Amino acid sequence: MTKFSAVLLAAIGASFVVPASAQFAKPEDAIKYRKNALFVMQQNFGRVAAMAGGKAPFDAKVAADSAAVAEFVSNLPWKGMGQVLTKVTLKAKPEIWAKKTKFDDEARKMQAEMAKLSVAAKSGNIDSIKVAVNAVGGTCKSCHDDFRAK
Repeated sequence: MTKFSAVLLAAIGASFVVPASAQFAKPEDAIKYRKNALFVMQQNFGRVAAMAGGKAPFDAKVAADSAAVAEFVSNLPWKGMGQVLTKVTLKAKPEIWAKKTKFDDEARKMQAEMAKLSVAAKSGNIDSIKVAVNAVGGTCKSCHDDFRAK
């Protein structure tokens, strides 16, 4: 990914952050927004995780670029969450609404670990990246275990 592409993606994403809660005409639009943000985050995180796990050749620039995009996008999905989605959300457990504070804490933990991954990836040190990938993966698993239906 070129630096221009990363900046362009960031600018496009930023345009959605502020008005996100007001932009959804239908609950289905919020679901699409959330799913697409999570998809982009997962694809970029997955690229770094594959390198850390030895399943893809290590490329420091790709790792740094992908981690930066994943970090940025990790802030977006939560704008597509809301009580109105309860009846149309397919994979979310009802515990999200009953334990909203815990859910929000899990999201913040993931974002903090994603920021650490971005720093580690910028260093180019594969050992640091491996530690950070494991930490991000742990936060994802914890939240999925508690709040995502199987």
